[in-house]
Amino acid sequence: MPDPINWSLALPYLLSAFAFGYLLGSIPFGLLLTRAAGLGDVRAIGSGNIGATNVLRTGNRSLAAATLLADLAKGLVAVVVAASFGPDLAVMAGLGAFLGHCFPIWLKFRGGKGVATYIGVLAGLAWPVAVGFCAIWLLVAAIFRYSSLAALVASVAAVIALRLFNYPQQSELFALLTVILWLKHWANIRRLMRGEEGRIKLGGGG
Repeated sequence: MPDPINWSLALPYLLSAFAFGYLLGSIPFGLLLTRAAGLGDVRAIGSGNIGATNVLRTGNRSLAAATLLADLAKGLVAVVVAASFGPDLAVMAGLGAFLGHCFPIWLKFRGGKGVATYIGVLAGLAWPVAVGFCAIWLLVAAIFRYSSLAALVASVAAVIALRLFNYPQQSELFALLTVILWLKHWANIRRLMRGEEGRIKLGGGG
């Protein structure tokens, strides 16, 4: 039987991992990249979000792709670095990175919706499930042409897959992250229910 966790010893390390992940996750790459490109404040256009989808509304696809990769990398790097010190620290860093992206202290806790960082954390903790997430996202997006719906469906599938493939600690983390992701998409969910959600445009501009 494994020894119980000595919380007095473990807590400082867990909090440090969380803080590292949070600070990394809270870097608003979408805002920084659009400003560096001379496109102003991305929060002043579209949904006001700092994520790649809203950056795409500037019309600059390469900048949106860079934002997507940077936001994904935040979650992945946080987990990989913390994992070198232990699996529990990796989970805490992943939680911190996701919360940092969604609720960055520098932007008065108004951040992105978390999909890219969610994928990055998932890739660091259970990469086969991350591949499955992306496959399901692409499938749902191709059929229904709703980016938000694809993310919502893929996130639920990820939690189920983590359970099925025996990732107990990760499944608990992603159950929480999925709830937050759904809450961050609440406006999208309402628009989907009303048939007012914007579709992914094929062959045209973003």
